[in-house]
Amino acid sequence: MARILAIDYGLKRTGIAVTDPLQIIGTALSTIDSKDMINFLKKYFEQEQVELIIIGEPKNWDESDTHATPLVRAAIVKLKKEFPTIPIITVDERYTSKLASQAMVQMGLKKKDRQNKRIIDRVAATIMLQEYLQSINRL
Repeated sequence: MARILAIDYGLKRTGIAVTDPLQIIGTALSTIDSKDMINFLKKYFEQEQVELIIIGEPKNWDESDTHATPLVRAAIVKLKKEFPTIPIITVDERYTSKLASQAMVQMGLKKKDRQNKRIIDRVAATIMLQEYLQSINRL
């Protein structure tokens, strides 16, 4: 089986998580500068087979777009252009950063580490991926 890759896209940074080849569990892969996302993924896809990309879609409580929604949509257009054979789906990312911060507290990370936005982005991508896996009843 091929992996599923999750993207928590932001203006400055992008958190990336990936499943194991059996698609059982998601783990944090990296946090990269958003401007480097396509090049990072090209290199990763040369080494690993990915069958699906999920990307967090920012929405307000009333389902309206946030200030970040157009950025994510532009990133999706780039992804589809560069990787036309890999399906891309959006997932709700409303709670992921807060859940990531809570998870980091539970893991016992020091306050300094919990404030590191690069770590938060990676963990948020992992949470999105785990929630997606649960939603398709693979766990």
